[in-house]
Amino acid sequence: MNRSVLLLPVLLVTFVGMAQSSIPAATKFICPPCNSTFDTIEHDQPGVCDHCNMVLIRKDLSKTIAFYLQDGVEVLDFAGPMEVFAYAGYKVFTVSATKDPIKSQGILTVTPDYSIEDAPEADILAFFGGNSTAAYKNKAVIQWVKKQQSIQYYFSVCTGAFVLAEAGILDGKTATTFHNALDNLENQYPQVDVRHDVRFVDNGKVITTAGISAGIDGALHLVAKLQGVNAAKRTAYYMEYDNWQLGDGLLLTPENPYASAITTKALREFEGTYEFKGGIHIQLLLDANSNDLVAVINDRTYPIYHENGDIFSNVNSEPIFFQRNSDNEIIGYTLEKEGTLYRRKSNLN
Repeated sequence: MNRSVLLLPVLLVTFVGMAQSSIPAATKFICPPCNSTFDTIEHDQPGVCDHCNMVLIRKDLSKTIAFYLQDGVEVLDFAGPMEVFAYAGYKVFTVSATKDPIKSQGILTVTPDYSIEDAPEADILAFFGGNSTAAYKNKAVIQWVKKQQSIQYYFSVCTGAFVLAEAGILDGKTATTFHNALDNLENQYPQVDVRHDVRFVDNGKVITTAGISAGIDGALHLVAKLQGVNAAKRTAYYMEYDNWQLGDGLLLTPENPYASAITTKALREFEGTYEFKGGIHIQLLLDANSNDLVAVINDRTYPIYHENGDIFSNVNSEPIFFQRNSDNEIIGYTLEKEGTLYRRKSNLN
């Protein structure tokens, strides 16, 4: 068998983020919650869970998110963001008016974890479309929303925005919703500045998205706000979600997680062919679409994310340290600060 094929699993773990030098020393890492015994295991370094192969996330950045679901809720409205938040390491639980099972689009039966009578406090409160009148016309639900004290962010997909509007959370703010419901939101809640033709609107504490698939974009944006754009990129890569365009929404806050600290010209400095274990060579190229470096291994590409300075990271959050010579030229990289130097092709001799 070709030796490079034998080494490919090693390459996927090692070369294919968050650089260790930028993480506080006391930081602990955990597996994204999946209701298993492994959820309680803490790790001292970033990497991959030995048990489920999920990328470990920083414990201090994990959030709790309450998904309010009503009978008839749109599947992708909540399932798309749920996939994003779960992989990003947030704990998601479901709430409904009662604990009675609900039907999503008349197909999928969901039994809520909690009712509005016993649901715990959350960091983020999310609402979704699909028969949303069952939520925003229910006075008990709106009172429950208003009583929440610890909410850091409100999030809605599609006509879930009507719940936030009814609770007064969108008063004086800008919002969007499903394209067929834009006029209704505008007419019913004139105190809301309703925007058309945007995937999401970020008011700072309140994020509303357009319909169905746009919820994935909004969820990735929230991850980028909370954990940095590289965490969102890793999530999109894992999900094989190719539709996400960075910052493809209306940002009404000075926070911009997409403001790159490195220029395209500077990234091109790192392009080239580099050696690796066992005589393997890896080619690094700039992907003009994502403005990330990609490693080409056996005709497959894997993104490499810039962290700071000459430090990059891979999709498994493991650091890559590029090294320079006295003339400030890139001569290779190491996978540990003082590790083996894997040289650039022009510096192999």
